[in-house]
Amino acid sequence: MIEIKNLKKTLNNKLVLKDVNLFIPEKHTMVIVGRSGSGKSVLLKHLIGIHKPDSGTILVRGVDITKVDRLDFFKKNIKVAVLFQNSALFDSMNIGDNVGFYLERYSTLTEAERAKVVAEKLDMVGLKGVEKLMPFELSGGMQKRAALARSLVIEPDIMLYDEPTTGLDPITAEDINKLIVELQHNLNITSIVVTHDMFSAYHVGDRIAMLNEGVIIENTPVEEFHLSSNSLVQKFIKNYNLPLSRQLEKKGQGANYEPI
Repeated sequence: MIEIKNLKKTLNNKLVLKDVNLFIPEKHTMVIVGRSGSGKSVLLKHLIGIHKPDSGTILVRGVDITKVDRLDFFKKNIKVAVLFQNSALFDSMNIGDNVGFYLERYSTLTEAERAKVVAEKLDMVGLKGVEKLMPFELSGGMQKRAALARSLVIEPDIMLYDEPTTGLDPITAEDINKLIVELQHNLNITSIVVTHDMFSAYHVGDRIAMLNEGVIIENTPVEEFHLSSNSLVQKFIKNYNLPLSRQLEKKGQGANYEPI
């Protein structure tokens, strides 16, 4: 589905992507992990054409999208949707209008037909009957689901997730992880998940690639990632997966800690 070759990008005189090479199979979920500032979101923005690389290629089904009209290509050949980190719902619109935003502007459906599609997509993400509510009336997890419903309206071939569990409590984050897996299997889409949440990465991914200082330093099946011999990968895993007792020990509280 997607092949990134020798991608380089400089922003504000800093080389953010140094030499990124990554192959993403069709109908698989690739998780890209890495520290803050490692270039994950910048890479994601290249995939939807917000950024143009200094050099290198991004092949989508064999077509280099850095050399063609991005909007024309995605409109005619393949549809790409994004779930933004902060959901990015329009505050002035109710949920129904948010989800139906694309349909109202780019489809020939009637108002009744658009309403039917909106209801179907909201039901698909577990938000039946919330069309009249405003974004501020929804919890963070519900906003994330509404934003996902908006993305699904375009019937995407590729789904991009930017930190889908950031800012969510553990139970809601787990619900979002399950939803990502269900959608990938039920819709047969190709998914790319950018995250620093290793629990999410292990749950949703088929493969995990780690980006560090603008370079992919590891790319393995999800079940083999923890076996990496790369010291940076091991350090990243351990710091994001410390058991509670170990975290408390690091803080000097040790085994005598008793939860309230």
